[in-house]
Amino acid sequence: MSLPGWRDWAFALKTFAAAMLALFLAFWIDLPNPYWALGTVYITSQVLAGATRSKALYRVLGTLLGAVVTVALVPNLVNAPELLTLAIALWVAACLYFSLVDRTPRSYLMMLGGYTAALIGFPAVGAPGTMFDTAVARAEEITLGIICASLVNTVVLPQSVAPVITARLDLWLHDARGWVINVLGRARTGKDTQATRLKLASDAVAFDALATPLRYDMTGAERSAEAMATLRQHMLMFLPIASAISDRIDTLERMGPLPQHLRSLLDDMAGWLASGTTEQAQADRLKAAADALEPALGERASWDALVLASLLARLRDFIDLRQDARILQRHIADGTPVTEAMTFCYTAAARTIRHRDHGMALLSAVGVFLTILVTCAIWIATGWPHGSAAPMMAAVGCSFFAAQDDPAPFIVSFANSAILGALGAGAYLFAVLPLATTFEMLVLALAPALLVCGVFMAQPKTAPLAMGAAVNGSAMIALQGSYTGDFAAFANSSVAVIVGMWVAAIVTRLVRSVGAGWSARRLRAINRRSLARAAERQGAQNGLELAALMLDRVGLIAPRLAALPSEDAEWTADLLADVRIGINVVELRRDRRHLSKPAREAVKTLLAALSRHFRAEAATPARALLDTIDDALGAVSLDARQASGRAALMGLVGIRRGLFPDAPPYRAILPSTTHPELAA
Repeated sequence: MSLPGWRDWAFALKTFAAAMLALFLAFWIDLPNPYWALGTVYITSQVLAGATRSKALYRVLGTLLGAVVTVALVPNLVNAPELLTLAIALWVAACLYFSLVDRTPRSYLMMLGGYTAALIGFPAVGAPGTMFDTAVARAEEITLGIICASLVNTVVLPQSVAPVITARLDLWLHDARGWVINVLGRARTGKDTQATRLKLASDAVAFDALATPLRYDMTGAERSAEAMATLRQHMLMFLPIASAISDRIDTLERMGPLPQHLRSLLDDMAGWLASGTTEQAQADRLKAAADALEPALGERASWDALVLASLLARLRDFIDLRQDARILQRHIADGTPVTEAMTFCYTAAARTIRHRDHGMALLSAVGVFLTILVTCAIWIATGWPHGSAAPMMAAVGCSFFAAQDDPAPFIVSFANSAILGALGAGAYLFAVLPLATTFEMLVLALAPALLVCGVFMAQPKTAPLAMGAAVNGSAMIALQGSYTGDFAAFANSSVAVIVGMWVAAIVTRLVRSVGAGWSARRLRAINRRSLARAAERQGAQNGLELAALMLDRVGLIAPRLAALPSEDAEWTADLLADVRIGINVVELRRDRRHLSKPAREAVKTLLAALSRHFRAEAATPARALLDTIDDALGAVSLDARQASGRAALMGLVGIRRGLFPDAPPYRAILPSTTHPELAA
């Protein structure tokens, strides 16, 4: 952790000012529990102004949704506590499920709608007749906190996300450029490793967290939001294309020295990348040089000719990608919208495709459902005064950290922050606040603790602990219009909060927690099932759309691999190969419609075999599958003079190299009959 800088202190001061503004307005409006407004500010505030604003509307709508559901459930089921518990638990679980499958700021609407029902409903069961007034007041308090946090973050020294994006983008493109230059260079080193590729994938997916605040930046930089969305997809597509280039060069080098013209083209491309030039004329010259090297493919095309044609196709794709990326980078740096047409084209849907993990979302929903039932059972069975805080905070803890592979440690850390908040709240409640007789004195009294929390919230490593201490501490103090220092109530609610979180951690560990390795393997298995569906003519109909989905999963796998020993991660070696296979399978399925009947039948047989292979989850593909690919190559080569036949051949080359990188070169089988028009 680095020492706090002036920006950290500025964030702490802004957050404290927003909290005090919310508290003052809550006192002025005479809301029953003003501390909810104060705590909401610390839940909502983010270092980047756009990040705070991007979630503000969805938080408000989620709060209103939770309040409406509470008004509908509590008065009608208050006399049947078991049914009420079941209804709220089911609601929170359903909301959490839908929030987890939506990886956009919209997810906050459902998450807030879920745990707000628990926040409002459980403490209010003792007075169901005032449920409507309580729900309205709670919604007002929470909404007030959200508005104050957004307003202060917008007006006072707003921190734009644009410089952060620009710096990270420069670093990513520098690393990607270095990787590709090494791939193209004469002295190929060990830099082209799986770790390099996976890190680039992980970093590209991580730009999602910055792209959303960019849309709400309100500094002018938001005009480049579309450029950022397109660039993220280009960044992901760099990976399979560059790895395919590396594979084809390796294959050709194993068959003998590269032809001098090809070697010169690769050297020119490496120099072009190193120079950083964006001149379109230079890119067109390189593509023309690639076109000049294009081999003529006949029905008995050699393996080296097929691999060379595949390499040249990928080089042209890479040139287009790189030119587009530099244009998009300039728009992001300048904060201007995209006006040019992109050279590397794919369907618009590819930009918005994200992996939705329904299985883990369901497990998280089951976890929070059981947690609420257990904590409510403890509360009801013991008749615990203020025991409603246990299911209330259990719902919050489970919801906050549901996206983690193993939420239990994070929930425990949140419980520890509640202990820290309780100690601070006790000191304030019984030693400091009795002396604060005016609002000004209250502000001065709260400043030291809340400013320290704000500073540590600006540091990523300590942010959860600091936020938890601020939120839980302010809730336990329970600031109201007049001083009410009741030690028994304070102790009961504090213990209930901590017990609720610990129960959440235990139930989560038993029901929901999984390891990083398990999650990574599961995501890879899902990718393989997507390949099987693609071969069966199901799922995405565009190869780049399938690649977008698979690459998103690869980006999610990559950070999890950091937790695995290197010997346990050997299975990751073919992750990008799977993506390349996916592109080729879908494109082959599309191109086969224009092939001759024998070629169509051979491709159909191959697609069925590929589906069986990916369904079987075999560690290594069977030799029979290689023979099926080679049969398809032989059949499709008869159509090589047609555009569709040539495209299908490129797909078959990619599938063969992806599945059998160590197989001997393909050898064309001489046809049993001679075509008179081809006789020499």
